[in-house]
Amino acid sequence: MAWNLSGTFYENCSCTATCPCTWSNLQYAATNDRCNAALAFSIEAGDVNGTDMAGCTMVLMVDSPPVMSDGGWNVGLVIDDGASEAQVAALGAVVSGELGGPPAALGPLLGNFLGIEQMPISITSDGGEHTVTFGESAYTGRPHLNGSDELVSLTGIDTHPAGPVLGLAPVSTSSVSAMGISFGGEGLSGFSNPFSWEG
Repeated sequence: MAWNLSGTFYENCSCTATCPCTWSNLQYAATNDRCNAALAFSIEAGDVNGTDMAGCTMVLMVDSPPVMSDGGWNVGLVIDDGASEAQVAALGAVVSGELGGPPAALGPLLGNFLGIEQMPISITSDGGEHTVTFGESAYTGRPHLNGSDELVSLTGIDTHPAGPVLGLAPVSTSSVSAMGISFGGEGLSGFSNPFSWEG
């Protein structure tokens, strides 16, 4: 059965410069010994196997070798605690790649699935900054605009679940610890832009 999800994406990774994994198609090493990332998806509209997904929020937690194309990723999924049992099952099926679409492309890289946890998730915006909070974790980023107030973006991205265009949104502060994956600091890599998935 066809499915679709759309909304807004907010990423924070542990790199201290714009994430090299994104623009190199996972061929360049992260700026740290491991690549750790939190990818938050605020779902504004969508349907998975007849389940309405509007209003759900999830965070994909990733821990991988510095060269992400080496595979062996540890991946966990955090879903907001307001999601129903049917919505949790639907998001698990989507993110696992079972239903095809963009997440399925990451399947060969997965080494260890850490499971699914539910906890409060909020995404707020204030003065152009967004803050993603889940459990005891939080990160704050700001989309980077040029002199014409246009979002500065990376284009032509081959391998990223949020799509071929990523809007730069550097993270000013970050403290992330969930599903056994921990990282944080100031001035870290971040992205934010609309996303649209279907399968």
